[in-house]
Amino acid sequence: MASNLETLVTVFGGSGFLGRNVVRALCRRDYRVRVAVRRPELAGYLQPSGKVGQVHTIQANLRYPASVEAAVRDSEVVINLVGILTEGRGQTFDAVQAKGAETVAKAASAVGARLIHVSAIGADAESPSRYAKAKAAGEAAVTAAMPSATIFRPSVMFGPEDQFTNRFASLARMSPVLPLIGAETKMQPVYVGDVATAIADAVDGKAKAGATYELGGPEVLTMREIIEAIVTIADRKPTLIPLPFGLARLNANFLQFAPGALKLTPDQVTLLERDNVVSDAAKTAGLTLEGLGIAADSLEAIAPQYLWRFRPQGQFQRKSA
Repeated sequence: MASNLETLVTVFGGSGFLGRNVVRALCRRDYRVRVAVRRPELAGYLQPSGKVGQVHTIQANLRYPASVEAAVRDSEVVINLVGILTEGRGQTFDAVQAKGAETVAKAASAVGARLIHVSAIGADAESPSRYAKAKAAGEAAVTAAMPSATIFRPSVMFGPEDQFTNRFASLARMSPVLPLIGAETKMQPVYVGDVATAIADAVDGKAKAGATYELGGPEVLTMREIIEAIVTIADRKPTLIPLPFGLARLNANFLQFAPGALKLTPDQVTLLERDNVVSDAAKTAGLTLEGLGIAADSLEAIAPQYLWRFRPQGQFQRKSA
């Protein structure tokens, strides 16, 4: 039986939040991993994910097809994880998540590689959100270029390096008041490690070709319930003030230029107007984490392992009543 070390997997976006988890999962299964990123000199931290020589980083940019074609050369599997939450300069939703996805799919098809494409729950060509529209356009382009591609749509992901739970815990540490946008919007937070496992399973050949999977955690929670869980774990007690979408969008016109955890764009507000949960159709078809045989971890089980750093007195502080 051939070793996985004979299989080259090229990962676009391997240096990001989901990417580093995917790279680790592939290394544990002994695949050779080529990580295609815009700035390979800044991705050296991926090397310890595997054995000596198992992880190799190269330069590629989805907006430049020649670099993508070079990156997929000799690959048996190609994984596209590239996505952006906010736009800047040439990095627009359309350029990265629609045209970029098409570029990767065409390059993978040209070398006869299998393709795994990561989109997002909420991808919808009719969505008022430009992010969601671009995700849908990317899916359509991928399917047109390679009908056998496997597509994964995760809900909002959480984990040690996320920009979700860490963001709200950071805000709760800074302010006694926390605006709550989309308080009753439903989400299905999914642990990034479970999404990485699903992708690695697809590389193993356990996922259906040409299928679209929706990946959510074990619980459907409102935005209010999620924020309450985060601040409880961080042992912070901010006052949560629901903010109407209209007022939130007005504030976002200014906050889109803010740094770090304070940044909020009008498009992100628009996304929060719709629920972000696994569909009944995906459940019925078995196109979920459960369908892949993965028991999803909950926010309550994982988040305390890293959000302790936001507690007033650190990791060993006893939780206040």
